[in-house]
Amino acid sequence: MYVLKGKTVFAGIAIGRVNVLKKERSNVRRYRVENTAEELERLKIALESTDKELEALYEKALKEVGESGAMIFDVHRMMLQDQDYTDSIENIIRGQEVNSEFAVAVTSDNFAEMFSAMDDEYMKARAADIKDISERLISVLKGESGAAEDSEEPVILAAEDLSPSETVQLDKSRILAFVTKYGSSNSHTAILARTMSIPALIGVDFSEEIDGVTAIVDGIRGEIIIEPDAETLAKYRTMQKEEAEKKKLLKEMKGKETVTKSGRKIRLYSNIGGTGDLPAVLENDAEGIGLFRSEFLYLEKEDYPTEEEQFAAYKTVAESMAGKLVVIRTLDIGADKQIDYFGLDKEDNPALGYRAIRICLDRPEVFRTQLRALLRASAYGNIGIMFPMIISVDEVRRSKKYIEEISAELKASGIACGDPEIGVMIETPASVMISEELAKEVDFFSIGTNDLTQYTLAIDRQNLKLDSINDTHHPAILRMIKMVVENGHKHNTWVGICGELGADPELTKTFVEMGIDELSVSPNFILPLRKAIRSLE
Repeated sequence: MYVLKGKTVFAGIAIGRVNVLKKERSNVRRYRVENTAEELERLKIALESTDKELEALYEKALKEVGESGAMIFDVHRMMLQDQDYTDSIENIIRGQEVNSEFAVAVTSDNFAEMFSAMDDEYMKARAADIKDISERLISVLKGESGAAEDSEEPVILAAEDLSPSETVQLDKSRILAFVTKYGSSNSHTAILARTMSIPALIGVDFSEEIDGVTAIVDGIRGEIIIEPDAETLAKYRTMQKEEAEKKKLLKEMKGKETVTKSGRKIRLYSNIGGTGDLPAVLENDAEGIGLFRSEFLYLEKEDYPTEEEQFAAYKTVAESMAGKLVVIRTLDIGADKQIDYFGLDKEDNPALGYRAIRICLDRPEVFRTQLRALLRASAYGNIGIMFPMIISVDEVRRSKKYIEEISAELKASGIACGDPEIGVMIETPASVMISEELAKEVDFFSIGTNDLTQYTLAIDRQNLKLDSINDTHHPAILRMIKMVVENGHKHNTWVGICGELGADPELTKTFVEMGIDELSVSPNFILPLRKAIRSLE
């Protein structure tokens, strides 16, 4: 028996046989082609087939993990259709008079090397994406299946890395856990693993010798135990039973109030990326939606989503929640969320650059379209509109003025619209320091702890080298949250948390004692949090 350490992506315990996924790059042979025109036509057909495969994967992921998880396949489609990528392949075919498979392989290596050399961690991660789509394209050209291997029995799947397409194609009923050598906690695969609620570890330095052996994945400690002895196996099987019992007991929380023993009521809402996440929200009995990330409506499109497209999505969520509050964050792109058709310039420091409300106020035609859709949808349910990345009172007033103008226009045209609550995300130190002034302007605050931590500690949250000092419990962060709560309550502005800290069990009691009114978390955290809050005095 021996133990290998890793980093937890999704906690949980799995016991079973290890299946090492042996991924060998498609054997690409170079040969000369007599007719490059015919070869370019063959490439064109393969590109179209690959695009259809990715579209089918998007639809499959949409059903299984929702829009936020499925988004990677739209990203892959955009990368596949990227002019620079296709031009490179075509130029190699023409210039060297070689076969398409070889041209794709060379382009893949060149582009992956380019992405890997970038300083930005998010862009580095795109190297794996370019390899993934290239392998898929080569498989189509060769008439091979691009699916990852499967197993008849449930296994712990170990791999150097798992591409998003491989993760989605796997039969979840046969996967006990994921263990990978590479990848990051912010990778698309990690996000999918969390959404699918499958225990997962990254950064595990294993050898192929573990293939076929019995192992235990301990996602709580962040380790995999290879060939455990009888005593260790018995201990972990007991722990598994206890975990299953806890989940069973959690179901008893459905339908109950989220209230402390002393009668303090906390609103327990859910974060979503789109309408595909609604089943999980309803299944876990969320009391509302505290963060609808509307940017996913833009990320999944090849052009600006129309007012009608947005209205349909917002209306669906509002109606599905049947009168419960749905807080929709206005467009928050920029930084690590780039959209080609916006034509944003490359920035040296995008996290501090042209993003979110700054883009909306600078491009009123985009902002007004979204606000019209939101106001129209608010006639069909209880919608709240939230502005991200606020640093001044002026930004809030300008945004509110648009709402007032559009509301008047809609009413004058006889179009129904509601009177939504207005709020802002508190995610910059500036917004914390002027929170009392902001509270006079809005109905609610939602603290985005992910960015607030990043900006306060001057730590890039995508940079794995800084993980050890990225202290989300830093006293400065907790003091800021307390200040926001106090300033909000002075002016009857309710205050919630929609960042990762909202689901941190170590801080639940602290937040309740601070006077936080609402916590918005991923759907699978709703019932555990309700149980924890109900146990507090």
